[in-house]
Amino acid sequence: MSVEIGQVETRGAISVDQMKDLKIALLKAGLELLEDRKNILIEKIKNVVLEMIDDSDHPLKTNFSYYLSKALNLDYTYLANTFSEMEGTTIENFIIVNKIKRVKELIGYKELNLTEISWKLNYSSVAHLSTQFKKVTGVTPSHFKYVECASPLPSAMCEL
Repeated sequence: MSVEIGQVETRGAISVDQMKDLKIALLKAGLELLEDRKNILIEKIKNVVLEMIDDSDHPLKTNFSYYLSKALNLDYTYLANTFSEMEGTTIENFIIVNKIKRVKELIGYKELNLTEISWKLNYSSVAHLSTQFKKVTGVTPSHFKYVECASPLPSAMCEL
């Protein structure tokens, strides 16, 4: 048997008891075995989104809906509807929230200014980044940078 992120492969059929033992072992390791096809699809969507955000040094040459559809070989409308049904939010909102988490992380590193961060995460402008940041966090990136994260005990907003 081999276990990798996103999949478990067995050499043959496993018994109900072996499946139960596998689930217990994965839970002890902080992992969960997804058996439902929709849950598996949701995890795949999330992985593609997070990879896109983490690999922001290589911006997409196409729009994200097309990229996601090609990556998972499924119609984007189906992906979006399934995601919304299962997660109670849209793929777009999931992307925004996770991009803002990445912005907070990059601000915390203090290596890039907001212009560089907006470019790195493929925002059309610093204003666009700032608007989304304030909508998600309730404060501007500048306020976050200079007030919230300047104290010796960062607020919960600074923690990722």
